[in-house]
Amino acid sequence: MQRWLIAAAVACATLTGCTEAPEEGTANTARRQKQAGHPVDPLATSGHLAAIDAAALTGDQRAIQAHTQAMQKDMLRAMRLPDASRPIDHEAARAAVRPLPGVRSSIWIDRNNLLVMVAGSRYRSTGTIDRVCLALELLGDTLAVVVNLQDVSATTTEGADTLSRNCQLAEGERALLQPKRQADVLDPGLRRVLRAQQAASK
Repeated sequence: MQRWLIAAAVACATLTGCTEAPEEGTANTARRQKQAGHPVDPLATSGHLAAIDAAALTGDQRAIQAHTQAMQKDMLRAMRLPDASRPIDHEAARAAVRPLPGVRSSIWIDRNNLLVMVAGSRYRSTGTIDRVCLALELLGDTLAVVVNLQDVSATTTEGADTLSRNCQLAEGERALLQPKRQADVLDPGLRRVLRAQQAASK
């Protein structure tokens, strides 16, 4: 029963999108959510299948459904595919982020990108992104969310650059079919050119 899930899990592990993502973070960062993009655990899949077979013998349909859904969820996460059945309400997300330390305001740029304005360079960090993601965790699947941090009190071009990351992936990675969006007013490449020109003119 549901043996096709084993084949799908094995196939998924061979795809580029399902390869293990590099670990990220330091002791100074906040607790991070479980990261997506890791290969499907064959032992966990075997355990689910054994539980499904046992539940089938007793006619426990709820257990069968629960373990089947758990395997499907594991495969979606390995493929970096957000759960469309658990979208995050944008206004609820803004309300959840508002009380966090350093947060001045937030706004959704589009359906995937949440722009969070913070006050102070110490809040423009991966730790703040982790705290934002944890605040959204109970609202839905954060694999669909990219947090973009901007320091509204920045006094340098470097400090004004936007720090962006998907809640469940490493920096620079995006969920399946999730486009990368430029949140900075100036493209980072153009910003570097301008800095070089300014330095040369001094």
